[in-house]
Amino acid sequence: MIQTVGNHLRRGLASVFSNRTSRKSASRTDSDNMADGEGYRNPTEVQMSQLVLPCHTNQRGELSVGQLLKWIDATACLSAERHAGCPCVTASMDDIYFEHTISVGQVVNIKAKVNRAFNSSMEVGIQVVSEDLCSEKQWCVCKALATFVAHRELSKVKLKPTVPRTEEEKTEHSVAAERRRMRLVYADTIKDLLANCVIQDDLESRDCSHMVPAEKTRVESVELVLPPHANHQGNTFGGQIMAWMENVATIAASRLCRAHPTLKTIEMFHFRGPSQVGDRLVLKAIVNNAFKHSMEVGVCVEAYRQEAETHRRHINSAFMTFVVLGADDQPQMLPWIRPQPGDGERRYREASARKKIRLDRKYIVSCKQAEMPLSVPWDPSNQVYLSYNNVSSLKMLVAKDNWVLSSESNQVRLYTLEEDKFLSFHMEMLVHVDTAQAFLLLSDLRRRPEWDKHCRSVELVQQVDEDDAIYHVISPALGGDPKPQDFIILASRRKPCDTGEPYVIALRSVTLPTHRETPEYRRGETVCSGFCFWREGDQLTKVRPSVSFPFPPRFTPKPHLCPELSSVQTSALPLASKLSSSCREPEYQGLERSLH
Repeated sequence: MIQTVGNHLRRGLASVFSNRTSRKSASRTDSDNMADGEGYRNPTEVQMSQLVLPCHTNQRGELSVGQLLKWIDATACLSAERHAGCPCVTASMDDIYFEHTISVGQVVNIKAKVNRAFNSSMEVGIQVVSEDLCSEKQWCVCKALATFVAHRELSKVKLKPTVPRTEEEKTEHSVAAERRRMRLVYADTIKDLLANCVIQDDLESRDCSHMVPAEKTRVESVELVLPPHANHQGNTFGGQIMAWMENVATIAASRLCRAHPTLKTIEMFHFRGPSQVGDRLVLKAIVNNAFKHSMEVGVCVEAYRQEAETHRRHINSAFMTFVVLGADDQPQMLPWIRPQPGDGERRYREASARKKIRLDRKYIVSCKQAEMPLSVPWDPSNQVYLSYNNVSSLKMLVAKDNWVLSSESNQVRLYTLEEDKFLSFHMEMLVHVDTAQAFLLLSDLRRRPEWDKHCRSVELVQQVDEDDAIYHVISPALGGDPKPQDFIILASRRKPCDTGEPYVIALRSVTLPTHRETPEYRRGETVCSGFCFWREGDQLTKVRPSVSFPFPPRFTPKPHLCPELSSVQTSALPLASKLSSSCREPEYQGLERSLH
């Protein structure tokens, strides 16, 4: 079976690269043109515009983040209910990074739309833009992703699927499944990372005489949930709870720095249970750790109905990062904090671990492909985010609608794409193999030498989990280079979440301290490559191998390939000809081998 799949791929590559014809891809359908046109609007899109008044601001005359969170939650909830056709409640809000503050007199424009619907939950994408009415300038304040759950009193909700039409919608729809996967394991991931992460303990080396006791920052406040705080079902608005949490967190941060702090980051809100009108909510906050220019504040929310109740329900927890900005808008140095023995020291060390995780997550998940190194260091603290980036990068690459059909032969098509300093290829072919079998066979890279002559050996370095593994791949020496080439590859495989979605095998380079570059091999790298499989029949599979190459200066090709790669405008046809003649030597890595 593996030889069958390999033979199809090998014959497809040979036939494509020997073909010299080139033509543009077929034009998009009328419906796609309408989707990209000005007349199209996502049916779930909801917009809110609010003029910032003095009553909305904090002590610095800027829009309170708590008020902004209420507007964000309300807009996202209306979008979710527009798709669901029934009431919805907030389940979670992903990490939010606030890039700008908003002043009195400016306008806040919030846009929300459903990216994807699952069984009874849906992901809503939110974008917040601030507008200065006098100068007509606009700037992005933040982006957010929220999960809402549809709720009916008498029946179970089964949401209708969303139908993406534009390239952006298709991309968001595709990667939403991977983000959902990341959310479902979020709590366990954080727990495991905190248990295994090596945390630098510098408490003993600090001057205790210049440290602020953590207990001085502790805040406790109670709120009575009234009808204005809830929806028509009597459930407390998630945005209102988040606003109350931001309030007590700001007080705790102010007690440490003795100034007016600015909220920069909110780690994921996860609502563990509902709250209704009549509940008493107890909000507790304390500074867990103070770093050089930032501090982490932990907030916990508990609920109870009657004063005589001894049991309190845990509603929500969150961690917020504050800074203190000087006159030049730069973060100022903060005093050290002295945690209380026991739980205080545990929270202190966990905050240090979360800081590292936040930096890894922001860098890996938010960084553009062109800004990332070809190989990213792998460790358990960033594994979940590297896997997300691995799969989402391949899905977004395949979902692009501006691919150019370069050549076609024997029902095998080669497409090219020049974008963001990257030259990308993908092939499209049909193979007479069951889709699930092809997926399982090709997802084990150790079997690749059976069908790929450009792959000499593959060693499993680490089985990270059921769907992610790290391999050491060795390729034969190139034509003019006596050294073989090796790769350290993170392979992430994903089964489809819904009908019509592809099986995915995503591959990218990583670095490991146990497998550094050696004089024996020349280390190769790939930033995005892999396979997508679609079921076309009982024993028929559509396969799309894809790979991206960086343009110079980050990529130095062989001399005879420089003329073709030195210009973004260069036709892909001469490059295909060079690759075709180089595959046998092989002087060039070749598309098939580059899928490592």
